Amino acid sequence: MSFKYTANTLKKLEQLFEEAKYIIRYEKGNFNSGYCILEDRRVAVINKFLSVEGRINALIEILPTIDVKEEELSGEMLKWYRQLKAAPTADDDNSVQTEIDL
Repeated sequence: MSFKYTANTLKKLEQLFEEAKYIIRYEKGNFNSGYCILEDRRVAVINKFLSVEGRINALIEILPTIDVKEEELSGEMLKWYRQLKAAPTADDDNSVQTEIDL
């Protein structure tokens, strides 16, 4: 997937998590992957020392593992969520970069 690693993209991802009723907290800690998910409380804790690019990558990595109810998302967020969900991951053998509307 191809998009710009900017503060605007990070804000948009944070808004997506907010609409999915997840709280994002930036804390210091010893995270192996840069983040921790507290499923029962619907909280994602991201290492506060990560750069904007690292924070975006952590949130994108978390996205497939959380339960997002599409009917609760606004129109624009739903469209963007589906693009993120449909975009191939780096693990796919035949991955093709796609553009995502920001």
